[in-house]
Amino acid sequence: MTAPDLGFIHRFIPATDPAKPPLLLLHGTGGDENDLLPLAARVAPGSAILSPRGKVLEHGMPRYFRRSGDGQWDLADLRQRAVELGAFLKSARETYGIGKPVALGYSNGANIACSLMFAEPDALAGAILMRAMLPFDPRPLPDLSGIPILMLTGRHDELIPSQQAGLLNALLGEAGADATFEVIEAGHGLIGEDLNLAAQWLADRGPAA
Repeated sequence: MTAPDLGFIHRFIPATDPAKPPLLLLHGTGGDENDLLPLAARVAPGSAILSPRGKVLEHGMPRYFRRSGDGQWDLADLRQRAVELGAFLKSARETYGIGKPVALGYSNGANIACSLMFAEPDALAGAILMRAMLPFDPRPLPDLSGIPILMLTGRHDELIPSQQAGLLNALLGEAGADATFEVIEAGHGLIGEDLNLAAQWLADRGPAA
C-alpha cells in the first residue's frame, strides 16, 4: 500500500501487538525511512512503526536539519524542522489511528527528536536517544515531567564527547523527564548492547500503549 502524502516520505507498519506503544523512527545522516526498521524489530517487536525520511540533503545524504559548511547546526532551520516534524506526526497519528509514539532516534535523528520534545513537549510519549547531543542552551526549558527518556552514549564516540551528552541528560532531568543515561563501550556506531538496553528499558520503564 502506498503511504499517503503527509509532507514526508515515510513508512508505516501497523502493530501486531496493540499493547506496545508505537515507535517513531528517526534515522541518522545518510539513512532513510527503511534504515532503522531492523533495529525496531529487535527492540520492540509488534509495535506500530512510523518512519519518516529527513527532508534536508547534505552532499546527497538525507538529514532532518541543516548544518553550515563548518559543521555547525543551523539553529533557525532546526527550530523550523522540529515544528514541521511535529505537524507530520500529528497528521500521521490521525491518518493511521495511533497513539503518542516513543521516538527511537540515532545521531541526527536523536537530535531532532530531542528538539521536538523541547519545542512540543506533548508530542511524544517517550524517547530513546542514541548518540544525541545538544550544542546550545535550550533554556527556558519546557515541562517534560514524567516523560521517560533513555540516552545511550558511546564512551569512545569520535563525534560526541560523553560529557556533552551527559549535559543534555542533565537538562532533560532538569525539565522533569524521567531520564536514564547509559554510557557504553562503543563509538558513534550502534552495537548489540544498544539494542539490548533499549529493549530492556522499553519493557521495564517505557510508556504503555
